[in-house]
Amino acid sequence: MTEYQLVENNDTVYRDGTIKLHTEEGFEGMRKAGRLAATILDECAEWVQPGVTTESIDAKIREMMLDAGAVPATLGYRGYTHSSCISINHVICHGIPGDKVLKEGDILNIDVTPLLDGWHGDTSRMFYAGEPPIKAKRLVDVTYECLMLGIEAASKPGARLGDIGAAIEAHAKQFRYGVVREFCGHGLGRLFHDAPEVVHAGKAGTGPELKPGMFFTIEPMINLGKPWAKVLGDGWTAVTRDKSLSAQFEHSLAITEDGVEIFTKSPTGRDRPPYS
Repeated sequence: MTEYQLVENNDTVYRDGTIKLHTEEGFEGMRKAGRLAATILDECAEWVQPGVTTESIDAKIREMMLDAGAVPATLGYRGYTHSSCISINHVICHGIPGDKVLKEGDILNIDVTPLLDGWHGDTSRMFYAGEPPIKAKRLVDVTYECLMLGIEAASKPGARLGDIGAAIEAHAKQFRYGVVREFCGHGLGRLFHDAPEVVHAGKAGTGPELKPGMFFTIEPMINLGKPWAKVLGDGWTAVTRDKSLSAQFEHSLAITEDGVEIFTKSPTGRDRPPYS
């Protein structure tokens, strides 16, 4: 049986398997953290160009967070030493910034989580370095559609967690794309990762009921080929087993009395590429 925990004021919370239900204070904290995260990704649209290193993008992301009074939640997380994850082409997620130079036609996901005043704003978007192939663009477009269909499913009265994955999987299957199952969305707020796990494939009408005050991410990872993933020897970088392209989008959101509130929408309308 699913357990829910009401979080009020400055309550200390732990990862104890309960699904947290937040009050207006939590909403305000997440709005600020989410807006900062979205603003940083807006700026990334200017930085992503052929010839640029992922390390240089990560440095600018770190600087923006610190200048805003936030810290990168990933920095030092389980030994991770960077302020973002940057995943190129066949990298599904958790790509490590470094001296890798972006090439013409690359597609990449940039995932950021500023920790601002105790709240985590977790979001990611796809970007193009130059002009990618048509098949890559279509994959990116469908992945964004998967995200928004998952959010739409969550916004319906009486929705359950399985409705999100069912909507995402049904859309991806129309294009014969693979839905990654090894990684999932998650609860968040004062904790970076918390219950519930939000799997991006599943059966409608199953799983915990979505209740007002729940905060979590939806972040489908969609492969051009098979859904299978493997983690490289660095312990972080997840890639497609068949070396096919992969794409991902992520929003942090809340369940409200009348639907959902997305905390990480772009304030300038740059929610999906191309970014003019």
